[in-house]
Amino acid sequence: MTLTAPLDRRRPRPFSLAILKGVVPYVICIGAFLISWQLLSGILGAARLPGPIQVVVDTWDPYISDPFYDNGGTSKGLGWQILISLQRVAIGYGLSGIVGIAIGGLLGLNRFIGKGFDPVIQVLRTVPPLAWFPIALMVFQDANTSAVFVIFITSIWPVIINTAVGIRQIPQDYTNVARVLRLRKRSYIREIVIPATVPYVFTGLRIAVGLAWLAIVAAEMLKADGGIGYFIWDAYNAGGDTSASQIILAIVYVGIVGLALDRLVAFAGSKVSGGH
Repeated sequence: MTLTAPLDRRRPRPFSLAILKGVVPYVICIGAFLISWQLLSGILGAARLPGPIQVVVDTWDPYISDPFYDNGGTSKGLGWQILISLQRVAIGYGLSGIVGIAIGGLLGLNRFIGKGFDPVIQVLRTVPPLAWFPIALMVFQDANTSAVFVIFITSIWPVIINTAVGIRQIPQDYTNVARVLRLRKRSYIREIVIPATVPYVFTGLRIAVGLAWLAIVAAEMLKADGGIGYFIWDAYNAGGDTSASQIILAIVYVGIVGLALDRLVAFAGSKVSGGH
């Protein structure tokens, strides 16, 4: 007589279950947000605050269906407007990264200079982005250059501070080993300082990219010939029936791009630092 054990029911694969657990919280939270938004729209009225459904209806053609339309001048789709803003951010943010790492390295390696410049940095980093814009216009006499400067001066401070802190946090044992091996200054920086400070540098760069994106949107609202900030301000001034929906859609785009930039810098940091 042969006995056969009953077949067990198939259980969900661990991989599929992990994906489900990872997705469900996002779905629940986003769904709750959209429902709350729709309810608030019903209370305040669609004219004052369009709900998510109304926003999609109002902006589907052409802003969602054709984000890269171009009617000449500043009449462009949201895709082009975001690319214009990203070009400015790339220049300002890139400069802030290069200059910020260099200055932060100097302040970290030389404690005397670092201590002397600390009050200056603490004062300047608290200045709001838009406060720099008028003086930038007076100096550069160009709105685009001024916007790039605002991005640069807004985003440079976390790079400087985190780079300097990273160098100061290098364990004393590392420095002692360098002295025993009689490493030259260049070798010390290349073999010890840079690897030890990379995580700190990318933390600063990650904070900086968020500030850069925030600064460009604000700067473009004041004076610009295109860009996502310009689009938002132009929609507000137009005062049409769908202006509120256009502004809300643009805000969603701003948030998505900001999230993508943050994740991109974080990914680059994890690759450069070897995941540590």
